[in-house]
Amino acid sequence: MDVPGHERFVRNMLAGAGGIDVVMLCVAADESVMPQTREHFQICRLLEIPAGVLVLTKADLADADTIEIAALELRELVAGSRLEGAPLVPVSAKTGAGLPELVERLAAVASGVRARRSLGPPRLPVDRVFSARGFGTVVTGTLVSGRIGIEDGLVMLPSGAPVKVRGLQVHGRQAPFAEAGQRVAANLGGIERAGVTRGDTLCRAGTLEPTRRMDVVLELLPEARPLKHGARVRFHQGTTEVIGRVAVAAPRGENGGQAGEIAPGRSGYARVRLEGPAVVTRGDRFILRAYSPLETVGGGVILDPHPPRTAIRTAAALERFRQLEGSADPEEAAAAAVLTFIEERAGGGMPRAALISRAGLDAEAARATEARLVADGRVTVVGDTLVAAAALAALEARLGTAVAAHHSAEPLSGGLPREEARERLFKGAAPAVFEHVLAGLVAKGTLSGGDRLTTAGREVSLSADEARARETIERLLQEAGLAPPAMAAIVAAAGVAAAVVERVAALLVRQKQLVRIDGLLFHAAALERLKADVRAQTGAGEGEDRVDVAAFKARYGISRKYAIPLLEYLDKERVTRRVGDARVVRRD
Repeated sequence: MDVPGHERFVRNMLAGAGGIDVVMLCVAADESVMPQTREHFQICRLLEIPAGVLVLTKADLADADTIEIAALELRELVAGSRLEGAPLVPVSAKTGAGLPELVERLAAVASGVRARRSLGPPRLPVDRVFSARGFGTVVTGTLVSGRIGIEDGLVMLPSGAPVKVRGLQVHGRQAPFAEAGQRVAANLGGIERAGVTRGDTLCRAGTLEPTRRMDVVLELLPEARPLKHGARVRFHQGTTEVIGRVAVAAPRGENGGQAGEIAPGRSGYARVRLEGPAVVTRGDRFILRAYSPLETVGGGVILDPHPPRTAIRTAAALERFRQLEGSADPEEAAAAAVLTFIEERAGGGMPRAALISRAGLDAEAARATEARLVADGRVTVVGDTLVAAAALAALEARLGTAVAAHHSAEPLSGGLPREEARERLFKGAAPAVFEHVLAGLVAKGTLSGGDRLTTAGREVSLSADEARARETIERLLQEAGLAPPAMAAIVAAAGVAAAVVERVAALLVRQKQLVRIDGLLFHAAALERLKADVRAQTGAGEGEDRVDVAAFKARYGISRKYAIPLLEYLDKERVTRRVGDARVVRRD
């Protein structure tokens, strides 16, 4: 890492620190701990760099007492951090004193650091981009997770531009692939130099999503000023630097400070809103610097990279922050966060892919978390979507109630139209959720499903007026054959209200006893006889398979009012086929 120095080096240090596992914290023995030292150390602490070595440089310029005092001050600085107890080595670049021991200590510490896993999705934050003659666009960075190989198809975020890896160098040497933790230069096809900037992220499609809003746990440095609600800050994560504002939700823990601000040395829950996109996921650590003057004020960890647009300064929001933070156990914390994401999406559920892009899990952890929540009965897998069991139960109850209400309001109806139920009751739900809920209710014997949804086993019960109307309709239409009476005549014959006759007629149409053709009602039996008679004309004699309007009217003794709709019906039923002004009986 960069040793403490001028302000202009801090941004480069921030861009590189996120990809390292061992830090070498250097302090001049003749000057001891300086303000820049503290800032660099606090950045390493907030990023939770796991191990390191403490180095007192310029040992040749200080006597033994001065070196001892500098060592004490350096130990005091790192007390309580991951560098407490780290090896401390005085060195002199001029005389070479201590350098062999420093190399030995660095090697020992590095060998004890757990290697980064390559199981996760590939993720390369870009810290440099250039064009090489004969090669094209080249990007460099530290591969944070996963593995990339030559010919891999990836995307550059936040632009989403697809790219292909043409070549790789790992620590300056040609390589067929690169793994997590390695320093990588990737020659990319499909994108121009102008299409990439420092802070972009090279990854696999669907594994990360850009965001401008995130919920976080934020720790403020002891020497910082109180961070007030709405403060403008510089957000640093990986190689990304974006201006944003901090909306303080609440102090974290007891005596966390006043509402609407985070006190120095304290932590709190907040929502960070950025002025530009950042490519982050749950669990990423970040640094905040003041907009002006340029100084590090704190840092923290991302709890949710894609929070819903809800209020954050309420009791419910505070409980949500606590659920997202979870326990100290990583697996329990991940399960609690994922369950929160799923539950707040209700019937919409959460895509399984979001276990990686939003929850920050690798493929193995994603499978384990999903299995855990499903086994506990809290989550159900519907296609490629994870839906809370409670949300599915609520939708089941809602659909059952809606079908029952429809029967009550329209007792002669054939049931609640399927698409109406989908659009009215499952708006916002994942497409497969409606079919899943309906299939569950049918399997339980609660509903019967078709084009219309009905309570299982339900039979239509007619009132006295409705029964009289049904008998009259069937009798009149059977007697009328192909020249049915008008609805007014049916109403007069039945002696009941027109609305009753219309309702019963609609029921008989659904039951396929009547057929409605251009507003006319025909008895289904009469139409079946007509189709059989017309088909019988095929091959009966010369010209017998030809049907024109005049001949049709004469044959069946009907007027044009009935003949035209009936001929069109025969066309639709594929009994006849129109040829010019006439029709022929189909032979197929």
